[in-house]
Amino acid sequence: MRKDFPGLDRFDRAILSIVAEDGRISVADLARRIGLSKSPTQARLKRLESEGIITGYRAMLDPIRLGLDHVAFVEVRLTDTREKALAEFNAAVRKVPEIEQAHMIASNFDYLLKVRTGSMTEYRAVLAEKISSLPHVASTSTFVAMEAVKETGLADAIDGAG
Repeated sequence: MRKDFPGLDRFDRAILSIVAEDGRISVADLARRIGLSKSPTQARLKRLESEGIITGYRAMLDPIRLGLDHVAFVEVRLTDTREKALAEFNAAVRKVPEIEQAHMIASNFDYLLKVRTGSMTEYRAVLAEKISSLPHVASTSTFVAMEAVKETGLADAIDGAG
């Protein structure tokens, strides 16, 4: 776990930790929780946003209540790993809504995808019609998640920092 964040003091880390958990917190409540007055807290928050450390705010949705409780991790091997092919694959992946995450991996495969659907039947259709037809896909291997044991954002990493 990372213990230092260059250029961020304990107040910045506290702000990041709190807004990562509750992006709708008022500046007054945030100020009270970190132990600063409202004006410096608001200035710090604006600085963290303008520096691109805070990139936005979003609602956390419950995928199970939305009927999207089937999670599969897919190893993808490409036929071509030159920059042009990687860029084409990356652009195509961004257009598939069922792909929740995509990571280029240093391994015996090229990408690891997290795919969320409502059922195995839906997943099979996404695999056959969307993932397998992405540019330069040579092969895939699927691993179905049985249970999410831990799913957190950066708040835990920031909380654990010095």
